[in-house]
Amino acid sequence: MSRLFRDIAGGSECADGSVVCIGAFDGLHLGHQALVRHAVARARDLGVAAAALSFEPLPREFFAADAPPPRLGPVRAKIEGLRTLGAEVIGLLRFDARMAAMSPEAFVEQVLLARLGAREVWVGPGFRFGHRRAGDLATLQALGREAGFVAGEIAPLAIDGERVSSTHIRAALVAGDFVHAARLLGRPYAVSGRVVRGQQLGRTLGYPTANLRFGGKVPALRGIYATRVHGVGDAPWPSVSSFGTRPTVGGVEPLLEAHLFDFDGDLYGRRIEVEFVARLRDEEKFDDLPALVAQMDLDAVRARALLAEATAGAPPRQEPQRQDDA
Repeated sequence: MSRLFRDIAGGSECADGSVVCIGAFDGLHLGHQALVRHAVARARDLGVAAAALSFEPLPREFFAADAPPPRLGPVRAKIEGLRTLGAEVIGLLRFDARMAAMSPEAFVEQVLLARLGAREVWVGPGFRFGHRRAGDLATLQALGREAGFVAGEIAPLAIDGERVSSTHIRAALVAGDFVHAARLLGRPYAVSGRVVRGQQLGRTLGYPTANLRFGGKVPALRGIYATRVHGVGDAPWPSVSSFGTRPTVGGVEPLLEAHLFDFDGDLYGRRIEVEFVARLRDEEKFDDLPALVAQMDLDAVRARALLAEATAGAPPRQEPQRQDDA
């Protein structure tokens, strides 16, 4: 079982030292996985702990608090993914004003050395750290020579000439190209979480939903989708899902609502995973509930057809991208 810490201050998490990897790790795509796996392998070679270090909120969210950038996944998914990859110690440092003002030297001394006893530190391409992003790989290597640890960078990962990055994955998701997103992620794009109680309006409209919150983050997706729900039966359950703020009923918080076709059961409190297969349309605000239900009927028919195509092996047809989605 891995250990999780959030604070800069505190005792050592790795009494015998560690190999540390540092990154945003949003979505844990194939590039992230390569970095973490490299650090885990080096830790095993040295007989020390494998540590993954990230931040919550992410620095770009802290500096753009009024308009935070979209996230590929909730925080819990990041933690679970890092554990699965073999990280024994996970640091999700609170990125606040104090952290933003920390010099590269202080970060090395207080976090990498005092908290993690770093023997090696591995980062991805373009790594920057410290106040005003003053530190880079060369800074880290110079400080490491003084402190007694080695720092290195793994090569960027590319697939068919395209660099694997969260930016490219977000673009694929917005375009509804889930096949391309899956190639960069190394798995189908999905959002997991524990089913929570909503307004229960869908039940009264004939479309009961399993609702997942996104941890207060801004999701990379917004709209209506053909989906599959994992964690309910022996096989993925066909469904149609809405991901957004539900403007017709005055919603504010982003919510993922999955309607499982022909399902009768109680899912409250269960952990499920919603896999996105095809994009149907934008989220819209309707004049009244009857108009909303009429569109939901059309969405359900379209989602069933697309899921049947996908099950038969044909790539699902995508709806044309609207100009305002670009």
